[in-house]
Amino acid sequence: MVVPYTAIGDSLTVGFGAMPGNGFVPVYRGMAERRIGEFVSYENRGINGLTSSELYENIMRSPQLRHSLKEAQIITISIGGNDLIRAAKSVPANNPIQHFNRALSSCQSNFSGIMQQLNQIKSSSRYPYIIRAVGLYNPYPRVDAATQWVQQYNRYISGFWGRNYAAANIFPAFYGRENELLSLDHLHPNGRGYKVIAEQLNRLGYYPLA
Repeated sequence: MVVPYTAIGDSLTVGFGAMPGNGFVPVYRGMAERRIGEFVSYENRGINGLTSSELYENIMRSPQLRHSLKEAQIITISIGGNDLIRAAKSVPANNPIQHFNRALSSCQSNFSGIMQQLNQIKSSSRYPYIIRAVGLYNPYPRVDAATQWVQQYNRYISGFWGRNYAAANIFPAFYGRENELLSLDHLHPNGRGYKVIAEQLNRLGYYPLA
């Protein structure tokens, strides 16, 4: 039996910053294969620089993406990091908190829309499946507003529930270890960082697939 896996999201899904084959998607695929005991085929639909609104739009408008998600028994989502980066780069000197809050509210709303679309796509699924979201780490550990943003976003995506869904909280694993786990651009994980993400996803288990 073949278990299809579709990975959607931003540059984390792409594996940007690590050598080919060392992103979290191929590493997690291997872990899933060992745990499930079946061959896991995967399709990486990650796009560098993708924001939550763009992913939401893509899922609504792309028949190929919707078909891939419908067939998938494993789905991973990494999104939100570019929303944070854009907010951090355009932060005004006056009232940065309000600026971050607006960006956070918009990102949360998009994530909610993405989940609604996925639930709709999977409502007629013939096979068991799991949906796993990747939480955010903070690439700006010295910016308090950014830390707050990341923690609030992570709490939000952990609040969705259902036996098929779980979110990996990677923030504690990266906090204070940014130099060790981020690549030279200080934004994306390196190979070690991606392995940490895959391990956190793996810990969430595979029920009802295994």
